Amino acid sequence: MYTEISQEEIQSHLNIPVLKLISRVADEEKMPCYLIGGFVRDYFLRRPSKDIDVVAVGQGIALAEAVSRKLGRKFNLTVFKNFGTAQLKFKDYEIEFVGARKESYSHDSRKPLVENGTLEEDQQRRDFTINAMAFCLNGDRYGELLDPFNGMQDLEDLIIRTPLDPDITFSDDPLRMMRAVRFASQLGFDIYPDTFDAIRRNKERILIVSRERITDEINKIIASPKPSLGLNILEKTGLLEIILPELIALKGAETKDGVGHKDNFYHTLIVLDNIARKTDNLWLRWSALLHDIAKPVTKRWDPKLGWTFYNHNIVGERMVPKIFNRMKLPLNEKMKYTQKMVSMHMRPMQLVEEEVTDSAVRRLLFDAGDDIDDLMTLCEADITSKNPEKVRRFLNNFQIVRRKLLEIEEKDRVRNFQPPIDGKEIMEVFGLTPGREVGLLKSAIKDAILDGVIPNEKDAAYDFLLEKAAQMNLSPRTDRTS
Repeated sequence: MYTEISQEEIQSHLNIPVLKLISRVADEEKMPCYLIGGFVRDYFLRRPSKDIDVVAVGQGIALAEAVSRKLGRKFNLTVFKNFGTAQLKFKDYEIEFVGARKESYSHDSRKPLVENGTLEEDQQRRDFTINAMAFCLNGDRYGELLDPFNGMQDLEDLIIRTPLDPDITFSDDPLRMMRAVRFASQLGFDIYPDTFDAIRRNKERILIVSRERITDEINKIIASPKPSLGLNILEKTGLLEIILPELIALKGAETKDGVGHKDNFYHTLIVLDNIARKTDNLWLRWSALLHDIAKPVTKRWDPKLGWTFYNHNIVGERMVPKIFNRMKLPLNEKMKYTQKMVSMHMRPMQLVEEEVTDSAVRRLLFDAGDDIDDLMTLCEADITSKNPEKVRRFLNNFQIVRRKLLEIEEKDRVRNFQPPIDGKEIMEVFGLTPGREVGLLKSAIKDAILDGVIPNEKDAAYDFLLEKAAQMNLSPRTDRTS
């Protein structure tokens, strides 16, 4: 229990040379000085932390500069005068110094008017009780805990709660609503009922927050041990409908003529949690979140087949750039990777449901390239049936596909392969210029290798090229030197 931790244990934890130095300098400057926020919280949660926030009742920058002089030029101090903060990097630690302050806000901005304040006023402006706890660093009170809002009790109760009126806290800085969800998701905590209700009441205030800041919090939720915790809270508070309405469109299970389909929102959360148990890859987690994103727009009722979602993978692939652009996510290879996963997530399933031919496996390997293992992981995570026998059968079949992938790759080396004859050589052999014939011959060679008609070797490919070209009434140049 956190309340049973002794003062001696706390002082032992704070027996860090740089903290001892800050303590001595603060005493010399006759400046009250405290550790506050995440470093204090994470100590009680037994989580390692290298980010240290120091609050001085006075000039935080002046304290940072005095500490920096003691350390010498070896350690770099960066001063942000506009923000009244300074950052010192010391070995593995990043230490931020700031003066104690109080804040006031205007309704149309989350940028506060800042004034010098007391420690108590600084603690009041903190987002949550568990982040408002402080350790004193001054010599005679070194390691003393100051916890005016019972953050320790909230740690015991696994609760996220604001120090002051949550409506004021969230209206002043709406990003704190996202932070509440993120901490709940990361720590497995519940949001206190009054705090939860205030998020629902103030959800529209999130619109004044930049997309970049919102997405940073979304990424941390998706990267948490069980992302569904945070996404469920976002849905229940109404924030998700504002931030990612495409996910809300997945909700619901419609029934017609006694035939229903699964709720694709909750299915998606299960797939995401399955992925989270296997990998920290953020972009594979995003792929899991978006893999069925186009099901609402492709849903159709067929009297013979029931509910269908034809081409939802292809339509979903096209939706990914729009979502990434709106969310200010990277529009580079990370987006292309996510598109690829969304587009291809049905391919291994189709192999499982049909005969696993060498040709189909070669094409899967060729198209997936180095991402084949991630694709297989996503497809296995996508098996969420409540029928244990069905799950067992699909997972066993996926193991057959995985073995086949290894065998084909070892034998035919088709992952990321380049056909042994390229377009330049085809033009040289037949005296062609870039055009339709060159493309057809290149594709024919690639398809012949992938279908197992010829091995992935130069001589076999050249013989096949001559044969295919003859069918197109093309002849090799007579003046060509080999």
